[in-house]
Amino acid sequence: MPELTEAYTYTPPEGLSQDATPPERFSEYRSLQAISDIWAVLARRYPDIIALNAPYEEPETRITYSELYKQIQRFAAGLQVLGVQKGDRVALFADNSPRWLIADQGSLMAGAINAVRSGQAESQELLYILQDSGASLLLIENLAVLKKIASGLTDLSLRTVVLLSSETPNLDLPIPILSFNQVFQEGQYGTVRATAIESTDLATLMYTSGTTGQPKGVMITHGGLISQIFSLWAVVQPDAGDRILSVLPIWHAYERVCEYFLFACGCSQTYTNIRHFKNDLKQRKPQYMIAVPRIWEGFYEAVQKQLRDAPSSKRRLATFFLGVGQRYVQQRRLLNGLSLDHPQPSGWQKFLARVQVMLLGPIYGLGEKQVYSKIREATGGQIKQVISGGGALAPHLDTFYEVIGVEVLVGYGLTETAVVLTGRRYWANLRGSAGRPIPDTAIKIVHPETKEPLTVGEKGLVLAKGPQVMQGYYNKREATAKVLDGDSWFDTGDLGLLTPMGDLVLTGRQKDTIVLSNGENIEPQPIEDACIRSAYIEQIMLVGQDKKALGALIVPNIETLKEWATSKGYRLEVPKQDAPAGVGELVKLGPSVDNKDLNDLFRQELLREVQNRPGYRPDDRISTFRFILEPFTMENGLLTQTLKIRRHVVSDRYHDMINGMFE
Repeated sequence: MPELTEAYTYTPPEGLSQDATPPERFSEYRSLQAISDIWAVLARRYPDIIALNAPYEEPETRITYSELYKQIQRFAAGLQVLGVQKGDRVALFADNSPRWLIADQGSLMAGAINAVRSGQAESQELLYILQDSGASLLLIENLAVLKKIASGLTDLSLRTVVLLSSETPNLDLPIPILSFNQVFQEGQYGTVRATAIESTDLATLMYTSGTTGQPKGVMITHGGLISQIFSLWAVVQPDAGDRILSVLPIWHAYERVCEYFLFACGCSQTYTNIRHFKNDLKQRKPQYMIAVPRIWEGFYEAVQKQLRDAPSSKRRLATFFLGVGQRYVQQRRLLNGLSLDHPQPSGWQKFLARVQVMLLGPIYGLGEKQVYSKIREATGGQIKQVISGGGALAPHLDTFYEVIGVEVLVGYGLTETAVVLTGRRYWANLRGSAGRPIPDTAIKIVHPETKEPLTVGEKGLVLAKGPQVMQGYYNKREATAKVLDGDSWFDTGDLGLLTPMGDLVLTGRQKDTIVLSNGENIEPQPIEDACIRSAYIEQIMLVGQDKKALGALIVPNIETLKEWATSKGYRLEVPKQDAPAGVGELVKLGPSVDNKDLNDLFRQELLREVQNRPGYRPDDRISTFRFILEPFTMENGLLTQTLKIRRHVVSDRYHDMINGMFE
């Protein structure tokens, strides 16, 4: 554990509880060296509790902690029979299923270092990970995914391929192909050979999304993963047997680490998917959930649609109570010192807030009976808390869930920090923030260029330090040196500030990466480079951090646009530009344009160029845009000396325009 100085810790203010201390049953985990060692403890402590339920597998799979431990052991023994030794790299390309978890923990128990990715990733990305990690064994979801990459396997160092499905491996490859059951067969009589794993040993390589250059393998240790089991207890405190509904991809760092924690608590997890999610909320009645903002957006939008479709009397009633609820919770925040808009309210402000809370309280209580409780029924009605990560939660969503009585605890972290750095506590849930550092984790804010520490309330670059921070990027010393300094401080690339209470408020990203509300990482430069091929686009900058889809700020090519306008019989009016004369309808070019032909032109241009880009994904599509008539230049401070867009400066300057395009 790193030694944290007093400057980077905080004491909760008087009247607020201290962070919860992990219960006595967690003490046994402190002596563990490998993350896979938790299963022996869990099998002994909760043998008959259902650990995993996969209702959409055929047949439905339900596994107790005792059974799960035996299957992980057996798979690990089978891998060792196949020659897997400590330090071998094993690639795991698959999506959510109990077999994923068995393969993940089995490979770690066998002493291997696993490299994980979705089986739905592009073939070139999967082949690169195989090559970069030096994997000698591949665990792959099914025959279809194997066929997708089969042509590139012969030049790699693979010795064996294992299908996690029960399909007959009938593909002609010069590498042995086994099924999941065959590995089980190999391990049925053997016991796992003990490997001397230490907490500082590398456990896994979690590859970042690579839409610029190649993906990077984030090196996470066993100790880093185990540390999260203790630290996350400060944020959420589940009981053994509590129900969890899991919808995120398990190979993703966020879901993966949170699942380890929930298993360590003895919870029962059910794997669902987007298709069955809404129904499973009602039927499975989860008590906790881990999700990204897009999940909460989807639920909110479904409620809004129901209100629009409801009879006018019910719609007016619900709208009234939701409005009252919003005013009530905003005043309650201010009264409790949990308002970002009034971080240090005066005595007079608190008095007025107390009066408002008293006046609105009875109406809010009536709203609970008439409206809020009915909305909560769609979540199963038994949620204790939900954890939101992978991006900031929009203010209107934060308020909506507070109004209806669903406690949302937002956390913050990155793949490189495996994964949680901060989290909001239920006893100090500062909406709009990313919460306070979890135990054994330090956050500091520095000047983006000089790296000098900044004081409380000043916006700067967010640095983090703790046992969960990666060792570095696999095989990439230069990339590692750019983000990890000599004192193990990790440069998150995010901009933010710390409140007097120690809460982190994120304000933007210094890095180029855009994280959508569904958790997808988008690297803007390749998409921008593709769009700039259009004759009508002079400059472009993608936006969309924490939004459902990408947007764009476009500096149009005025001369080409004038030619288009003339050909259409329009007269293009451009501020500070000469407009061509003698043509028909006026098109006034500004940030937002009503002319359908002009908007259709740019939509078609953007769609064509984005879709023609190698490695195109649906999330790369640009859904909305605005025009900027002042080009990005060094003179106006929007370009660097090397003519790169200063994204955070542009975002600050056009903040209102960016927000407006997503309304």
